[in-house]
Amino acid sequence: MAAGLASKWSLGMRFYSLIVGRSLLGGLNNNLSSLLGTSNGITCSHSLSLQQRTFIQMRTVLKVVDNSGAKKVMCIQALKGKKGARLGDTIIASVKEAHPNGKVKKGKVVYGVVVRAAMQRGRCDGSEVKFDDNAVVLVDKQGQPIGTRVFGPVPHELRKKKHVKILTLAGHIA
Repeated sequence: MAAGLASKWSLGMRFYSLIVGRSLLGGLNNNLSSLLGTSNGITCSHSLSLQQRTFIQMRTVLKVVDNSGAKKVMCIQALKGKKGARLGDTIIASVKEAHPNGKVKKGKVVYGVVVRAAMQRGRCDGSEVKFDDNAVVLVDKQGQPIGTRVFGPVPHELRKKKHVKILTLAGHIA
């Protein structure tokens, strides 16, 4: 009987990770115990607390989603806020992986705008936006994008942060 409960619990956790971990628009609350249900007193509150998302801070590795030549960057400093950067904030980063014939080379220090963050952010209409990964678009000191294309979804909150050029280059606005 204990094996049956363990398999039900693991199935429930797979279901939870599909709903919360893979959703672009995180309009779901973290309290999914009513959706998953409880079986014989076993709850999922412990595992829910383990998946807490944090700010983008020093030493966070981010994916680059433009065609500037960089693949991955590591955050050196968030230019706003003491805790770290969120959607639309500018960071200073070091290029960790790069394409061999790109504009940006490995080891170069660059500026970037966070366009996707795993930490959820509330919107004015009451919904929340949350992405699967942390991604950045590289910009110069004036805030103009280095690349000419932006891949993947980009949130419309960038308009409030005055990053309209990134929105025009993006294929999908979430």
